[in-house]
Amino acid sequence: MANIELILPSIGEGIIEAKITKWLISEGDKIEEDEPLIEIATDKVDSEIPAPATGKLVKIIYREGETPKIGEVIGILQTNGEDIENPSIKTGNTGKMDKLKTDKEKRQSPKPAVAKGEFEFTNENTIQNNISTLIRNLAKTRGITYDELKQIKGSGNDGDITKEDLNNYILANRPFRVEQPALKPVRPADPEEMITPGIREGEELVEMDRMRKIISQHMVESLKISAHVTSFVELDVTGMVQWRNKVKNLILQREQVKLTFTPIIVEAVAKAIREYPNINISVTGDKIIKKNYINIGVATALDNGNLIVPVIKFADKENLLGLAHKIQDLSTRARKNELKPVEITGGTFTVTNMGQFNNVTGTPIINQPEVAILAIGSIKRKPAVVISDGIESIGIRDILILSLTYDHRVVDGALGGSFLSRVGYYLENFDINRPV
Repeated sequence: MANIELILPSIGEGIIEAKITKWLISEGDKIEEDEPLIEIATDKVDSEIPAPATGKLVKIIYREGETPKIGEVIGILQTNGEDIENPSIKTGNTGKMDKLKTDKEKRQSPKPAVAKGEFEFTNENTIQNNISTLIRNLAKTRGITYDELKQIKGSGNDGDITKEDLNNYILANRPFRVEQPALKPVRPADPEEMITPGIREGEELVEMDRMRKIISQHMVESLKISAHVTSFVELDVTGMVQWRNKVKNLILQREQVKLTFTPIIVEAVAKAIREYPNINISVTGDKIIKKNYINIGVATALDNGNLIVPVIKFADKENLLGLAHKIQDLSTRARKNELKPVEITGGTFTVTNMGQFNNVTGTPIINQPEVAILAIGSIKRKPAVVISDGIESIGIRDILILSLTYDHRVVDGALGGSFLSRVGYYLENFDINRPV
């Protein structure tokens, strides 16, 4: 008989914890290796974790609704299929189980009261009130005091405050804030006009789903963190459009992939990033992290109206057809909720296609911790000036507007404008005789 500790594995860059939404088997149930064991949810994606071996689940340590950290033991799996009467004692790891039990009991033990009026974030008072170092640091960056934190009801293990609890508190407009600005008087609502408080007849109150709440929080945080500036460039991409229209059916028949304009533009972005690597960075405090790899995220709209950003790792190493295959695969699986956590993390630059909704341009919000995002507009046929052999004339051309939003803390107008112009150069000078 042998026992395996079920460790919550690393599921992507920047993810330090995950909420267990469902155990797919119960204590005492048997499971085969690689069969789904639990469902988890992070602030980026929902996912299933498979069993590392064939055996029987003899102990669940973290239960549904609790939020363990990456690397923590969430359960014990007994291999070789032998029954035991008391899994918390009769395992090959009694010492380890005793330690887990002791650690949990410590967290459940009565905690000394905090002195009235104590507002400082110290190791002692955060431990006493279920406030981890992570939550303490997040609260500091958002201007939330310890006095507010100690009033938040935690949903984590043993009442611990989780990142989701903190986000929900912010979304609720921080009801425990000590000094709130006085509200302006408003006209009392006519009782006959109301069906529930705050809702008038003909209106409906709809709860945001979990992903929409997270997206909402991330967008607001990005605007608070980065100094957003947007630049635009208008391009004549007639040659690119003609080449794509000429080869798309051949590529579909030969490669079973639809050649959209997105992989063509992603290819141009990857080339431009190599020439302007300072657009491929992130910021931590007062330091800059330079990325020596190019991972391009492609924003994908889901059927439920939410948005997810699958990431093409080492995009500059792919050829055009390779990018087309990866974008089609990632976007298809994104809409089926089949992406793995590693496939939506680690991006260094993001591209979003607003043209698919017939929008000519837009000003996207930066996908943190990146410092720039490119929006693709709809390609429109318009009259434009055409210069041939020095002679100007009017012709019908395919016109595309690109917009680049960048973090003005670290990307100045010269860098942002030069990078955007370089992307435009590659698209306007597309080789119409390019082989496929």
